Amino acid sequence: MSRLDSFISRMQSQRAVLNHIRDKAMVAPDGVILEIGLGNGRTYDHIRELFPRNRIIAFDRAVGSHPDSTPPEADLILGDIRETIEQFAGKDVAFAHADIGTAYPEKDAQTLTWLPQSVAAALVTGGIAASGLPLDHSALEPLPLPTGAEPGRTYFYRKR
Repeated sequence: MSRLDSFISRMQSQRAVLNHIRDKAMVAPDGVILEIGLGNGRTYDHIRELFPRNRIIAFDRAVGSHPDSTPPEADLILGDIRETIEQFAGKDVAFAHADIGTAYPEKDAQTLTWLPQSVAAALVTGGIAASGLPLDHSALEPLPLPTGAEPGRTYFYRKR
C-alpha cells in the first residue's frame, strides 16, 4: 500500500470512529474533550463540528495548525505533551482523542510508555478514547470498531 493510500485509510478510519462517537451520543454535551496532538488542526476542526457544545482542549509541542483550525489560547496547551497532559489526571475528561503516532516504531514505542496511562488517568469512568496508537491499559476496554474503520488504523476504548 502506498503511503498516500495508507494515510487515506487512516483518515477514513479516524473519521468513522469520530462520527460513530457522535452518532451514538457517547460524549456528554458538557464533557471536556482532549485533542492530544493538534497538528495542522484538521481533526480538531472536525471534532469541533461534531461536538459544538463541548470544550475542546488541544495539546501540541508548538502551533502548526491553520489559523481557522487553531483553538482559543485558553484551550491550547503547548509543550511536551508527556508533561503537559499530567495536569488532567483525575479531571474526569469525557473523551480523549490522540493522533500522535509517527510511523517510526522506536518513537511510537516511547510514546506508548506514557500515553495509555495518561489517557486512562484523565478519563472519567465510562469516558471514551480514540487513538492512532493502541492504548493497552487495564482501565481501558477495547470497543468494536464501527463500519468504515479498519483495524490497526485507529483504536477505540471505554474507561472501565
